[in-house]
Amino acid sequence: MKKLVTITTIVVVVLAASLFSSNKPTTFHSIEGTWELVSFHNYDDNEITSTQPKTDGYRQVKMYYNGHIMWTRYVPDEPNGRFGYGSYRITDNQLIETIEYGDDNMMKALDTMRVFTFDLELKDDFYSQINLDEEGNRTFSENYKRID
Repeated sequence: MKKLVTITTIVVVVLAASLFSSNKPTTFHSIEGTWELVSFHNYDDNEITSTQPKTDGYRQVKMYYNGHIMWTRYVPDEPNGRFGYGSYRITDNQLIETIEYGDDNMMKALDTMRVFTFDLELKDDFYSQINLDEEGNRTFSENYKRID
């Protein structure tokens, strides 16, 4: 009986020690979720030169899930909303969206460009997708906060 109590005590102590001392893995930031546009940045020489909040009534939401993206935009002065659907992938510092279909204006734009590649700055509840010019310089970004 004494041996059983000793063994049980050792097992409990080892389990408790492993629970308290285990290193949790570093969380990988994920873009998966629902995001709302909050502002825009303009760049010069790859530095932010100005920040504009979105205008009153303007609303843009993006949803990323399981490799798919869907976005929608509402602008008060435009009678029709905007939307697009496709796939996405991220790397350490890039967001690549491939749009498959969307509203009428989006479909016209897709005739010339379907794959959109952005520099990506991603934190837990905030991300920026940054447009680059043909020389690789930052020019403009859309900045989003996580809403789900």
